[in-house]
Amino acid sequence: MSVPVQPVLDATDPQTWGPAIDEAVNAISRGGLVVLPTDTVYGIAADAFDEAAVAALLAAKGRGRQMPPPVLVGEVATLDGLAIDVPDDARKLVEAFWPGGFTIILRAQPSLQWDLGDTGGTVALRMPDHPAALALLKRTGPLAVSSANKSGSPAAQDVADAELQLGGSVAVYLDGGEAPGGVASTIVDATGPVLRVVREGAVSLEALRAVADVEGPQVSPEDDPSAPPAGAAEDDE
Repeated sequence: MSVPVQPVLDATDPQTWGPAIDEAVNAISRGGLVVLPTDTVYGIAADAFDEAAVAALLAAKGRGRQMPPPVLVGEVATLDGLAIDVPDDARKLVEAFWPGGFTIILRAQPSLQWDLGDTGGTVALRMPDHPAALALLKRTGPLAVSSANKSGSPAAQDVADAELQLGGSVAVYLDGGEAPGGVASTIVDATGPVLRVVREGAVSLEALRAVADVEGPQVSPEDDPSAPPAGAAEDDE
C-alpha cells in the first residue's frame, strides 16, 4: 500500500506564492496541519483555537500536553487579544524586537476558547521575521507552532527534512527554501513581579536592558517548579 504524497508548495517568491498560501489557509481552516518556514527553523502549525488540531500537532511530534506549543502572531496588535496584564516594559520589548527572535511569556486571556496543553494559564507569543510565515499568519490569525520535527530529533532546516520526519500527518508543506537556523529566540517571562530571562538567545540581555528593566536568568525552567511552562518555546519554531 503506497503512502499518500502530501502537497509541497513553493513559497519562496511573494509574486507567485499566492496559491500556496491559499492552500495552507484552507488546510488550517479544515483543522489540518501545515509546515511553514520561519526565521529560525521550519515549524508545524495548527489553528490555535482548534483543540483537535493542536492535539494532532502534539501527536505528530510525539509530544505530550506538558510541552504546549507557543503561539505565533502576524501583528503586534494581536498581543492584547491573547494576553492580559501586559507590563509596560513587556510592551517596550515587543515593540523593539518583533518581528524577530524574541518570545514573551504572558498571562493568557482567560476567556479564550483554546487548549494548548498544560500552560498554567500562560502563553508564549512570538512574531516571526519571515515573509511567508507572516503572509500566512495575517490570513489565519494566531497559530500554535512548534518546530517541524519529531520530539528529540533536530529541527528541520528545509522542507524535505520536515516531510521526512512528519510525513502524512501534515496536510500542506510550504517550501520557503533553507531556513536560516542559527540562534534560538530569547524567552522572557513577564508573568511575575519582574521581567526575567528564561532563555538567552537571538536577543542579548544587554539589548533587552537597553529597552527595559529585565533580570537575567537565575535558574533554569526545569529546576524552577514555579516558572511558567517555557517548553512552549523550547524548540524555537
